[in-house]
Amino acid sequence: MRYLLLHTPGWEPGRLAPTLVDAQVETREIRLASEVTVEERPTVLLVDPADRARFPVDVLRAFVDAGGAIVVLGREGETEVPPDMPTELLAGFVRHPPGAREFLVAVRSGFREAAARAETARARAEAATRSREIGELTRIGVALGTERDLKTLLDLILTQARRVTSSDAGSLYLVETTGATKRLRFRLTQTFSKPEVPFVEFTIPVDRSSLAGYAATTGEALVIDDAYFLPPDVEYSINRSFDERYGYRTKSMLVIPMKDHKEQVIGVLQLINRKREFEAVLTTPAEVEQQVVPFSKRTVELVTALAGQAAVAIENSRLYEDIERLFEGFVLAAVTAIEQRDPTTFGHSGRVAGMTVGLAEAADRDTHGLFRAIHFTREQLREIRYAGLLHDFGKVGVREQVLVKAKKLYPQDLALIKQRYAFLRRTSERDFWKQCAEFLERGGSDGYDAFRASLDEAHQRELAELDRFIQVVTQANEPTVLPEERSGDLRTLATRQYDDVDGRSQPYLTEEEVRFLTIPKGSLDERERLEIESHVNHTYRFLQQIPWTRELQQIPIIAFGHHEKLNGRGYPRGVSGEAIPLQTRMMTISDIYDALTASDRPYKPAVAPERALDIMVDEVKAGQLDRPLFELFVEAKVFEATG
Repeated sequence: MRYLLLHTPGWEPGRLAPTLVDAQVETREIRLASEVTVEERPTVLLVDPADRARFPVDVLRAFVDAGGAIVVLGREGETEVPPDMPTELLAGFVRHPPGAREFLVAVRSGFREAAARAETARARAEAATRSREIGELTRIGVALGTERDLKTLLDLILTQARRVTSSDAGSLYLVETTGATKRLRFRLTQTFSKPEVPFVEFTIPVDRSSLAGYAATTGEALVIDDAYFLPPDVEYSINRSFDERYGYRTKSMLVIPMKDHKEQVIGVLQLINRKREFEAVLTTPAEVEQQVVPFSKRTVELVTALAGQAAVAIENSRLYEDIERLFEGFVLAAVTAIEQRDPTTFGHSGRVAGMTVGLAEAADRDTHGLFRAIHFTREQLREIRYAGLLHDFGKVGVREQVLVKAKKLYPQDLALIKQRYAFLRRTSERDFWKQCAEFLERGGSDGYDAFRASLDEAHQRELAELDRFIQVVTQANEPTVLPEERSGDLRTLATRQYDDVDGRSQPYLTEEEVRFLTIPKGSLDERERLEIESHVNHTYRFLQQIPWTRELQQIPIIAFGHHEKLNGRGYPRGVSGEAIPLQTRMMTISDIYDALTASDRPYKPAVAPERALDIMVDEVKAGQLDRPLFELFVEAKVFEATG
């Protein structure tokens, strides 16, 4: 079917009165509604009376929907729109016979309606474009706001800026301040057409001599159509060394200062060679001339908005890094405080943290085994590390003498017993010589030798008993398993009495000394053991007081349970199984291994790694440790990372 179309070449967007002067006439073959197209200029379809019956309604509707207007020419004798034509689709109707003026008025009315529809379509298209741009900026803003790593963030900023402007290349500079001096550091570059170009960081002054320096100094954007032909009166110049070295041609440029919420310039975003087609590769001067176009006013607005978002994101990232450094400094200071109270455990917290993170990373790599569903983010690994470093911080709430107690008796208590022993020996010696002198005073030397020999024998037996007394105490003081007979010896010794310097009767061993010396195993009695175990509660309460960031808020609960056992026989809560967080179960394995293999301590010798693993195998069999995690700990040789 052939359609007669009228076009008005003199029409401009925004004018609703297109002229009929030089109107162009076109005939077009159209069979289906899907084939209907209308140019941006106002277009009127003239429906001839002879062909009117052949026009499908769907084609007419498609023509109107595409932005055209329809004028129907009446048949002979028709003065009104015929019933077979949908009046809601018509812009005009010409009676038969038509007059010249009536025809022109109808066609002009059609052009006006077509122009109005074209204007509406253009406005809708522009609104849709703006909506897409706003949506795109919102999406980019969300992406920038959630990225914490500065390097990744900078790459994202430059990538998105190039994409929304179809730029072939770009660079990103950040302002660095040292004292009163400011410089721009070249932090990142991207060149789509030259991806192989190496990147080298450097700094340039913040002054008006360079494009980036000028934008940073003035806070104004630079829009350059051709960087090789700058106006002669500008203060800045382009450095062509990159182009000359790598055979590139820098043409259109957009240099935007990135300002934070205080309107302070924190960096400069530089975009190069806006292209008609984003995927085009610029390898020859001809391709540059064909593809590269100037940056439009709208692209400047878009990139300015994006640069503002980027500046805020960079500031947030830096603030986040500052917070991380603050937490890092606090955590390390806390570890130092712990280790200064007990120098014999120096390095324990760091080794436990390192092994626990290593075990988490090993689980993360296990993509086909029991841990294939496990994935730890960078923040979660940092959370595990901090929990490992701080897991024993609660020991600051334990009395130092209990914390470092190596023997069953405290050093001052053992010293007191030794002084008592020395006093008893001196007293025995005194009594021996006193009796000898009294014998001589009473009867002279007659029979003295026999008396002296008998007295000396008794004296030596008494000294031997005293030596045995201190020997039994010294042996019992060791934090080993106490034999039953030694426990009996201690209680027997406790019944013996002596007279002190004031003549008052005193026991060889006090009840408290006997209680400590008869500890069945280790160096702590029940009360001291509970005090040591209370460090996990102190740790939890202390860590709960810290305003951790959202990514680190699980640190208290992870550290809290590192002495819990899988079978529920741990402390402080006696929880079991899945009630113990996975990260905590990892820490428990690391903590036990390091406690076994750490260098000699006053209360225990170091255990060889092989023996330590054997001991831990027994704990796995007893249901105390997580078997899959322990097997992964051994298989991945996590413990070797601390060697």
